[in-house]
Amino acid sequence: MTPFDKVKCVILGQDPYHEPNQAVGLAFSVKPNAPIPRSLQNIYSELNRELNLPIPNNGDLTSWAKQGVLLLNSILSVEAHKAASHANKGWETYTDSLLTALNKKSSPVVFMLWGRYAQSKQNLITNSNHLILTAAHPSPFSADRGFFGCNHFIKCNNFLLKNGLAPIDWRIPNI
Repeated sequence: MTPFDKVKCVILGQDPYHEPNQAVGLAFSVKPNAPIPRSLQNIYSELNRELNLPIPNNGDLTSWAKQGVLLLNSILSVEAHKAASHANKGWETYTDSLLTALNKKSSPVVFMLWGRYAQSKQNLITNSNHLILTAAHPSPFSADRGFFGCNHFIKCNNFLLKNGLAPIDWRIPNI
């Protein structure tokens, strides 16, 4: 959904949502009719605070992916009800290689690294053409420790505009 040559922003997650009927292959996204997870609710709250965007009625982030936002989990599968249950089974080798390849792009990319796990991948991003944004994870357990107020969506669009790229329309269409 987000071709390599079109990637303008990477939002890095750890692993898919682990409750039934949540994971869709895009980090932080869920099916349009699924309940919106708390982390995504907090992302929407930050978007509302930063950009005065309305809170959407669904968790489908495909509109972002189609604009060049790679919603990437480092671990691509998970056992039901067990977060990080498929860690250290090989997914990280693959996704680290993808981050390394994105780092080599000459066109600017914004990397949003939320939480300690995502920030542990910061060493893979060394190209000065790119922008690395770090903050606490949007989880209800940590959002108050630096995710809220991080202004990453504004910073991302300002960086893209400064580099001659179209900004991301962060609005999520209601269903």
